[in-house]
Amino acid sequence: MLSRIYRALRPPPRWRLPVLLAGGVFAGLALFLVHVSNAFSYLSDDPRTCVNCHIMGPEYASWSRSSHRRCTHCNDCHVPQDHVVRTYLFKAQDGMRHATVFTLRQEPQTIRIKAAGQQAVQDNCVRCHAAQVHDPRLGLGARFAERWCWDCHREVPHGRTRSLSSVPNARVPMLGSIVPDFMKQTTGSRAPVR
Repeated sequence: MLSRIYRALRPPPRWRLPVLLAGGVFAGLALFLVHVSNAFSYLSDDPRTCVNCHIMGPEYASWSRSSHRRCTHCNDCHVPQDHVVRTYLFKAQDGMRHATVFTLRQEPQTIRIKAAGQQAVQDNCVRCHAAQVHDPRLGLGARFAERWCWDCHREVPHGRTRSLSSVPNARVPMLGSIVPDFMKQTTGSRAPVR
């Protein structure tokens, strides 16, 4: 069966070299795209990953000065934590949406969380703070129909961050250079002096 598929997909002899070269070019571009986008960093829980895109700078800066910075990271609040498959499926869906928006330069001035993200944040607030939640309108054990935690706790943990211009002078981690070291060495360029 596999040999039949191989024969059906195998190019004629005169096209083998061009197909091989085109395949190599596309594979090289794909690997370079993975490198440039820091794709593997999104599998981690490192909060600095969230500032791979410049748009998340205000959120990172406000979180890093909040009371939550000692005990939580971005994924602890913004990604479902009930099952590992659901966690990575949510991260993949959300990441593809973010990548599309940022690649097409369609990011809004004011970031608004989507419905699935709101539910994840609500579930995670209750998961961590269940012993302190006493408001019956939050409907513990049921879906949260009446209230969201941030209806009362508006500025936790991001403060008054509302737009890209809300904290223009925030200190956020510097993004590394996307130019591979071997290219820097061949072109003779050096790392900037800090």
